Amino acid sequence: MKYLPTFSEKIKKFLALTFLSLPLSIIKFLIGKPIQIDGQTMDPVVQFMVKFFVDHEIGYIPLIDEERREFDIQGSWFAHNPEPSVTITKWTVNGPNGEIPFEIHRPAKLPSKHAPALIYYHGGGYVSGSLESHQNLCRQLSHDVSCAVVAVDFRLAPENKFPIGINDCLAAYDAVVQQAHELGLDPKRISVGGDSAGGNAAAVIAQQRKSSSYPPKFQALWVPWLDMSKQTRSYELMGEGFFLEKKKMEWYTTNYLRSEEDGLNPLASPSLGDVEGVCPAVIFSAGFDPLRDEGRDYVEKLKTAGVPIQYKLYEGVVHPFVNVAGKIPVARKAFDEAIVILRENI
Repeated sequence: MKYLPTFSEKIKKFLALTFLSLPLSIIKFLIGKPIQIDGQTMDPVVQFMVKFFVDHEIGYIPLIDEERREFDIQGSWFAHNPEPSVTITKWTVNGPNGEIPFEIHRPAKLPSKHAPALIYYHGGGYVSGSLESHQNLCRQLSHDVSCAVVAVDFRLAPENKFPIGINDCLAAYDAVVQQAHELGLDPKRISVGGDSAGGNAAAVIAQQRKSSSYPPKFQALWVPWLDMSKQTRSYELMGEGFFLEKKKMEWYTTNYLRSEEDGLNPLASPSLGDVEGVCPAVIFSAGFDPLRDEGRDYVEKLKTAGVPIQYKLYEGVVHPFVNVAGKIPVARKAFDEAIVILRENI
């Protein structure tokens, strides 16, 4: 672990998990009036967590290291418990900007040859997130889907501005395909996925590698960040008070891009890219999320291009719901539905 939790962080985690065990009737009493926006009603357990366990006031912008620490320390608080039957091995390849570390998650009964794989790119706005923050999530995906999950530790901004991070992600895909047989994987059954900025990376790779010898088989995008060139209506509707905020998204964008012009590049904004012939996709969106509408718009773009697409909008949740599926019931239900889709397509 890069960061060690402080005593106060351990207490906060204990309290959060303890309060989550309260009866739903008490949780509803404590939250007061349900939050309703744009015809959506927030799930009461989600509203409880947003009300009592979001660290910062509305509009707060952290320091870079503070942001990264929170992601790594708190990233697995509400994820599934570590699945002991999944083994994790380290792997490193040389990318265009240096070494790229990976963790390869393998369930116990995965075949040693020609196994399916999901290359997973973590969220964090291209500024934070790591193998550590998403380890329990990747482990659970591997176990439940019965596939290898190859987690990628790409370089982060602002030290590494666009396009360095996405170039790492592209190089990671190429390396997995090229060394698939040595890794015991089937190059024809390699899919891509990720959450938030990781969903951005997966969508970019689906576009950029669609004509390669071994294009991605499937793309799974959780609350994806798809357009850095503009803001949709959901930025205004859901821009404050729901964990991921409009100002935070602007902070991520400023840290990642070199200039506003970079936002028009399909390597940054896959919503502006060519989706003709990309692999089938599923998009999982959150109702109370600034990124909600760009996910919906990308669904329409894929449909227009004739791409097989499934769309799941979970109206009552906030942005990072795949990361809290171990402890939040509505997120767990969404996670289980995702597993069914992934099993059918990977």
